[in-house]
Amino acid sequence: MLRSRICDAIGIRYPIFQGGMAWVSDAKLAAAVSNAGGLGIISAMNADADYVRGQIELCRRLTDRPFGVNIMMLSPHVEAVAKLVAEEKVPVVTTGAGLPGKYMPAWIEAGVKVVPVVPSVAIARRVERSGATAVIAEGTESGGHVGELTTMALVPQVVDAVQIPVIAAGGIADGRGMAAAFMLGAEGVQCGTRFLSAFECGIHPNYKQKVLAARDIDTQVTGRRLGHPVRALRNPFVNKFAELERDPEVSDDELSAFGTGAVRKAAVDGNLQEGSFLAGQIAALVKQEQSAAEIVDDLMRGCEEILGNAADRLR
Repeated sequence: MLRSRICDAIGIRYPIFQGGMAWVSDAKLAAAVSNAGGLGIISAMNADADYVRGQIELCRRLTDRPFGVNIMMLSPHVEAVAKLVAEEKVPVVTTGAGLPGKYMPAWIEAGVKVVPVVPSVAIARRVERSGATAVIAEGTESGGHVGELTTMALVPQVVDAVQIPVIAAGGIADGRGMAAAFMLGAEGVQCGTRFLSAFECGIHPNYKQKVLAARDIDTQVTGRRLGHPVRALRNPFVNKFAELERDPEVSDDELSAFGTGAVRKAAVDGNLQEGSFLAGQIAALVKQEQSAAEIVDDLMRGCEEILGNAADRLR
């Protein structure tokens, strides 16, 4: 069975993280992934501490295995949520959209394993010095907030730069992608888009259908002008956002206001016109709904088969 340092570090069976996706990654999905042997992750998104506390309590009722909470550093409730996860001694915290250094001492003191998402070597080194257990090197192929470097370019550079385990993310949806990540030096993978098709994922059916129907060219990045680029499936909302972003007469405040609430409209309401359906470039590889356990098993079996037969492929 394929194992790595990250499995031992946080007590999971398989080196697979489920991404912390806003309005998607709730306690039910996280518990299902953790029960399957991976690391399920609850998204704190922009929610307040009461919501996150409820999700943590529910997750603990559904699984006795390690799980994580993803905290967006840009959240208006980041202070309260950061304090909460320390008080609750959540097994793992992943972070994104900013640097977590301010909160890491309290988390580490509480026994929380901290695994920040990093878009560059410099940030990976910085969080390693602050005591991170591992880092998630996320390429621009991913859905949601993205950086500039591709997974293929970013992962080996981060691996060479730090001593802690590196989790590869961005453009990974099957065993082939997982095997490639390991060949680049990663010790685990994080998948988001693939888990959108999980039976336990509670997003609106319209969202799942858009992912299942996606083609390779169906995602687009918007928001670079605001400094927070986001990848989503093309639809009227994304097309209009891109149009407004190109218009110099539209202010940044107006552009930001136009996008407010769009992720919820997609995930909760299934609004095909006004929703932002976050998904990675790998969406076209997601072909069917499956249980979280089946997804984890498919990733592991595919990866182990490819790595086991790698030499034969070159003869």
